[in-house]
Amino acid sequence: MSGELAIIMAAVLTLGAVAAAVITVRTRRVVATPTERGVHAALYTASLAARALRRGLDTESAGTAAPFLRGLTGTEGVAVFDGDARLLAWNPPDDVLWTAAVVDACERAAHESITGERRVLSHAGSATVVAQPLLAEAGDALGVLVVVTTRSPGPGLLGAVGEVARYAASQIELAELDASRARLDRAEVLALRAQISPHFIYNALNTIASFVRTDPDRARELILEFADFTRYSFRAAGQYTTLAEELRNIDRYLTLERARFGDALSVRLQVAPEVLSVVVPFLALQPLVENAVRHGFAGQSAGEIEIIARNEGSDCVITVEDDGVGMDPDVLRSGVGDALADSKDSAHVGLTNVDHRLRAAFGNDYGLVVETAIGAGTKVVMRVPKFRAGVRA
Repeated sequence: MSGELAIIMAAVLTLGAVAAAVITVRTRRVVATPTERGVHAALYTASLAARALRRGLDTESAGTAAPFLRGLTGTEGVAVFDGDARLLAWNPPDDVLWTAAVVDACERAAHESITGERRVLSHAGSATVVAQPLLAEAGDALGVLVVVTTRSPGPGLLGAVGEVARYAASQIELAELDASRARLDRAEVLALRAQISPHFIYNALNTIASFVRTDPDRARELILEFADFTRYSFRAAGQYTTLAEELRNIDRYLTLERARFGDALSVRLQVAPEVLSVVVPFLALQPLVENAVRHGFAGQSAGEIEIIARNEGSDCVITVEDDGVGMDPDVLRSGVGDALADSKDSAHVGLTNVDHRLRAAFGNDYGLVVETAIGAGTKVVMRVPKFRAGVRA
């Protein structure tokens, strides 16, 4: 009986090993045909080239991308030139391919093609040089891709070089677009900083000065609040921050304003704890609150401001409302972006700035909404996603 059991167990183990082997083979099968493997390899190589070129075109990125560009073209050598036809990198490095005659032919072809020629062929010994300009959508030359091959360049090779050049140009153009957006974001933050009311700074310093003799301890506290407020507002950190940090700075601002207005300024704050970590554009709340203070006290002896941040599913909704003089609804008939852009009021321009930044960061579903009427106060609603890929504090 024990012998039969051993035979059965051996058979089971053998079948199990076969099944495991079959399962292993099946799970390892990602691509089966040579065509599928070729497509997979090309896409993977293209992604590696894109990763380098999305940093922009310079010596480092060109050197990193060159071997992948050579793999995509299937040629013996690749040289990358910038928009002024200056050689940035070649691949393979230190190869016997790069004779003085070949390098000279590459440089000559790059200079000739930088004007926008589709391709330039030059012969250097047994090698053929093909230069393809890296053209932006508008037609400007961002650089030149030069390939070296010992084969006769037929339509297939020339077509492949052209497609690789178009792909590389698109990645470089995206990098420049990202850089332009970053510069625009920085410019908008600088504009918001410039719009922090000089009157507020002047009045805050005067308020602090008034407490120096009557209440030195209070003056000392206000000086620290003012220092923290200006340090945060003029920080050199990124374009985003957390809602908690924004609210902390708003509290400093309101502390200084309450010291000035006393009990005449009433502030109510309601914040859901779960939204404190939500990422918002830097200085997104400052124009809203400063606008509320200015309108809340325009021609009035007292005013009330309410700030609410609540959780709404995948979004965080922030409202800033005052009971001041309000605005003419006709001013907002074209929406906050268009209508407020025409206003000369710096607070309104600040709202437009915030609206543009919200839409740029999160899409058109996340701009500002303003509810107002003459004599009925103003309510500004800001909606932001609780999470958005690529947006971090």
